[in-house]
Amino acid sequence: MSEQKATNIVWHDAHVTQENREKLLNQKGAVLWFTGLSGSGKSTLANAVALKLHEGGNLTYVLDGDNIRHGLNKNLGFSPEDRVENIRRIGEVGKLFADAGVIAMTAFISPYIADRKTARDLLPEGRFIEVYCACDLSVCEQRDPKGLYKKARAGEIKQFTGIDAPYEAPENPEISVDTGKEALEVSTEHVLQYLKEKGMIN
Repeated sequence: MSEQKATNIVWHDAHVTQENREKLLNQKGAVLWFTGLSGSGKSTLANAVALKLHEGGNLTYVLDGDNIRHGLNKNLGFSPEDRVENIRRIGEVGKLFADAGVIAMTAFISPYIADRKTARDLLPEGRFIEVYCACDLSVCEQRDPKGLYKKARAGEIKQFTGIDAPYEAPENPEISVDTGKEALEVSTEHVLQYLKEKGMIN
C-alpha cells in the first residue's frame, strides 16, 4: 500500500451523493477492468463497449494504458515497482469515476493478481467488474499491433509481459471473453449482457 505522506488533511463529504448522480444518469457507476496480454484486444473491446453504451444513452469513459502514460503516469516506467504504482493510480482514478456515476473502463495489461485485487478493494461489492481478455500468446504475438513482441524477442525491450515478465491470469473474473477466437461483436455483447443482468444499465 502506498504511504500517506500528506498530514493535517480531512475528508470532506459532498452534498451531492453517488446515489444522486446515478439517479440523474440512470445508471450505476462502476469500473470495468479489462486485463490481458498486449495485443489481446483490451482497448479495442473497451472502446467497442463504450460506444454501444454511449449509443444507448449511458455515460462512459475509457482509461487506456498508453494514453494514461502520456499524462498522469508519464513519470512511470515498466519496472515491477512502477507497474504497481501505475495500477494503484488507475484504481484510484477509476474509483472517482465510479463515484461520479460513470461507467469507467480501464484497458491495462495489469499483470499481477495482487494489484488488480487492490483496485477491486477500493470499490463496493459489485462495482468492480474484471473482464479477462483471454487470448493465446501466439495470437497476441501474431497480431503485434505495436511491434512490441518483435522488439522484446530481439532483446530491445526488457521486462515485457508474456516474454520475460509474468502475466498472472484472473482466477475468478466476472467476465471472460476469448478475444483470440470470437468476433468483437460477440465479446461486446457478453459484456453488455452482464451489465444488464446486474442492473448496472437498463
